[in-house]
Amino acid sequence: MGFFAFAILGILTGIIAPIILPGKHVGGWFVAILLGLLGAMVGGWIAGLFGLDVYTTFWNFSGWVFALIGSIVVLLLFGLIFGRKRSSHLVV
Repeated sequence: MGFFAFAILGILTGIIAPIILPGKHVGGWFVAILLGLLGAMVGGWIAGLFGLDVYTTFWNFSGWVFALIGSIVVLLLFGLIFGRKRSSHLVV
């Protein structure tokens, strides 16, 4: 799969992942799309751990599944790291 097709795959999974995950996400849609691009790479890395070559063609179903899984993982990690900050001030 070429760079352009991979970018489209990442953008689409970046749009789909926040729809699947409930709740409000940090950064909005633009950040979600950027995280989708990163998530597609993470999904390819996860597939590589299983010995799979999922990004052979754009319409490869396993490629979409792993890209979506990677996007969800990256979105969850981003939310854990940059999510709401709780105040540590004690009110007496």
